[in-house]
Amino acid sequence: MTAEPKQNAAVCVTGANGFIGSWLVRTLFDNGYTTVNAAVYPGSDSTHLLTLTKEANTNLRIFEADVLDYEAVEKAVEGCVGVFHVASPCSLDDPKDPEKELLLPAVQGTINVLEAAKKLKVRRVVLTSSISAMVPNPGWSKDKVFDETSWTDLDYCKSRKKWYPVSKTLAEKAAMEFAEKNGVDVVAIHPSTCLGSLQQPYLNASCAVLQQLLQGSKETQEYHWLGAVHVKDVAKAQVLLFESPEASGRYLCTNGIYQFGDFAERVSKLFPEFPIHRFNGETQPGLMVCEDAAKRLIDLGLVFTPVEDAVRETVESLKARGFLGHQMSQS
Repeated sequence: MTAEPKQNAAVCVTGANGFIGSWLVRTLFDNGYTTVNAAVYPGSDSTHLLTLTKEANTNLRIFEADVLDYEAVEKAVEGCVGVFHVASPCSLDDPKDPEKELLLPAVQGTINVLEAAKKLKVRRVVLTSSISAMVPNPGWSKDKVFDETSWTDLDYCKSRKKWYPVSKTLAEKAAMEFAEKNGVDVVAIHPSTCLGSLQQPYLNASCAVLQQLLQGSKETQEYHWLGAVHVKDVAKAQVLLFESPEASGRYLCTNGIYQFGDFAERVSKLFPEFPIHRFNGETQPGLMVCEDAAKRLIDLGLVFTPVEDAVRETVESLKARGFLGHQMSQS
């Protein structure tokens, strides 16, 4: 893949008005991209995108596009040299119909984006996968650090009705299969639990993990946790993966791997006024700790923000938006 001058290159972001998508739009403009096509779910609130940066007010083009609507997706992708596919359903509530609410949009939505990318000769698609496509993987060796070779155990998740990891895993596998068969350049990024200030008006699932911890939750996150990362680092990594010709395959994006109980301890030291539960023993049985787990991204030049900074900014944002008061979270 050869680079193209940013001033001549439009890029598309699907799921642009979500937590990661909003930060990505902001980061693209901050990095000199002059035109961003923002694909958002029809009827969803995207007004905050226009106030992210001065450039967004004039150079952001909003397209209402359900990823299951191929024609709408194609319109959003048309004229773009790159696509950042972020859109994937994720709710704070358990789905009543997993196939309709999670699996179909995740898998077929991804295929529609790649079909459009192929037809319109997009240079590269950066697929936002998740650690949920890497864990839970209870069969992973206890003496080995989790890395990009790990895939989520689908049978384990299905038996426990954990449908979000199933959706992310199936979507990524479908994307890689499509890319190989059709010659589309796809690179995948796998963020851990994303923290940072909320640009969007609603509470997202990853920040809800911290919110619930601060409110006294005893949930250990069991096999669904590897670590945390500042959302701005995820956005920087997405841009880095688009701009680095040598990038290929999967990239874990986390500022270290460690126990959720250790994370809770760090949060309690920062915010002793909150009723944070103290966990005894391992919250993730046998999880190997690793400071530079995202070595592939670090080798490309990514520098991670300290987790403590990400926690502070998230808490300030949750307070400012009323999510640590009496207001209920939205899905």
